[in-house]
Amino acid sequence: MSPLERAFREERAQVVATLARRLGDLQLAEDAVSEAFAAAAVAWPSAGVPDRPGAWLTTTAWRKALDVLRRDRSAPGTVEAVVPAAPEPGLHEEDAVLQLVLTCCHPALAIEARVALTLRHVAGLSVAEIAAGFLVPEDTMAKRLVRARTKIRQTAISFELPDPENLAERLSSVQAVLYLVFTEGHLASGEGPAVRTDLCDEAIWLARQLHRLLPGDTETTGLLALMLLQHSRAAARHDDAGQLVAFAEQDRALWDTAAIAEARALLATTGRAPVGPYQVQAAIAALHAAAAGADDVNWPRIADLYGLLDRLAPSPVVTVNRAVAVGRADGPRAALALLAPVLADGRLAGYAPLHAAHADLLERAGDERGAVAAWRHAAELARNPAEQAALRRRASAG
Repeated sequence: MSPLERAFREERAQVVATLARRLGDLQLAEDAVSEAFAAAAVAWPSAGVPDRPGAWLTTTAWRKALDVLRRDRSAPGTVEAVVPAAPEPGLHEEDAVLQLVLTCCHPALAIEARVALTLRHVAGLSVAEIAAGFLVPEDTMAKRLVRARTKIRQTAISFELPDPENLAERLSSVQAVLYLVFTEGHLASGEGPAVRTDLCDEAIWLARQLHRLLPGDTETTGLLALMLLQHSRAAARHDDAGQLVAFAEQDRALWDTAAIAEARALLATTGRAPVGPYQVQAAIAALHAAAAGADDVNWPRIADLYGLLDRLAPSPVVTVNRAVAVGRADGPRAALALLAPVLADGRLAGYAPLHAAHADLLERAGDERGAVAAWRHAAELARNPAEQAALRRRASAG
């Protein structure tokens, strides 16, 4: 990795955050930082990499932003009225990145806008990369970003940290956005590979930054651990042909043991705090990772944890996962009884994992005809060709 690439990865979000807070204009900050990196690409090879790359980039970006404001004579007031005092050369304001993340993930913004803003301005992905990740045209994504930034400006969404009473609510929005990015990569929608490692990596990087800023927040710790545990199986989740490999059939030698160890160490730091949904999900993933083989999974304990999760954050999706665990721990009949209200409710009628779970339970209960129909229905609803193919193979096997 070149010094410029390292600076982009390690310093860019901090510089954008510092300028955005000072300027109150996310797009102006982003443009100025982009120009600063372009200037660095020219200057650093000849003049040498500065001792403090972030300081150099902050100062250069600030000057670029001032140049824009001076040229824009239509802006109300003088430059001094629009722009607060300049940051000291290279000063990284405390919690600036956290402020930026909280702004990008503000609950007043649509969830799609929160995801796009976070990936663009915090992770530094291009508009084209974000559009490709979420299967929308680049122009559509560009307009989505413009609308979101306009709303931030017009509704005066603050770049300041919220007070402690409101921080928890805002933080839960950030966690939801990061996990949404991760889950889209873990099993991608539409055409293309079933596993989007790039999106998973970005989500984990963002979760690391959030954890670095808030090391005492146990749900942030749980979220990072959960992502690491789930992503540790990435290399084993598909074969050379791109077909998905079921959990029970995965080659555990391909699992990332370093990521699993890191996740366990993270979870060990959360023991004294009240438990939250991400911590429970991470604990479930840790039990899967601890099993030497598919037959060694501690299903009774996992079923108990899903019961706890259903009390902490009840949802039909949690009930589906709980039913799968109960089916392994107590048999398919008990699980089918648990699943019946979700099937009757209809809210998850288009959710492929519900029908895949139903199919598996029917198959294990001896209802082969019902299982085949459920496998086929799940395949029709699957989000990705590789997922569809895997479900059709299950239907054919019946």
